[in-house]
Amino acid sequence: MKAIVSTTKAPAAIGPYSQAVQAGGLVITSGQLPIDPATGVFPEGVQAQTRQSLTNVKAILEEAGTDMDHIIKTTVFLKNMNDFGAMNEVYATFFTESGFPARSAIEVARLPKDALVEIEVIAVL
Repeated sequence: MKAIVSTTKAPAAIGPYSQAVQAGGLVITSGQLPIDPATGVFPEGVQAQTRQSLTNVKAILEEAGTDMDHIIKTTVFLKNMNDFGAMNEVYATFFTESGFPARSAIEVARLPKDALVEIEVIAVL
């Protein structure tokens, strides 16, 4: 069985998908753009966008009954791999050193709404 996870503390899906799905003891989020759910806009710069994307992830996980410490895998999509270091500085602040999840970081040609970063995660309950 699966359950759909949805919260108003993160931006609504901009297409035919869910913010996250909970199944088999896992929570799998859709890619989170850096949309501020209060304003509907992106902050400026890759660091602020990384912070917002991860803040959105955190809100979704909390709605599902878990948290950032339970993330086992992240995938970070970057518009420009030259932003990797700046993204990484912010990313590291969302995790404890003993609890960094596995991660992939991929440069992509383009992201929805021309975002600089998009982040998806898999967490355990």
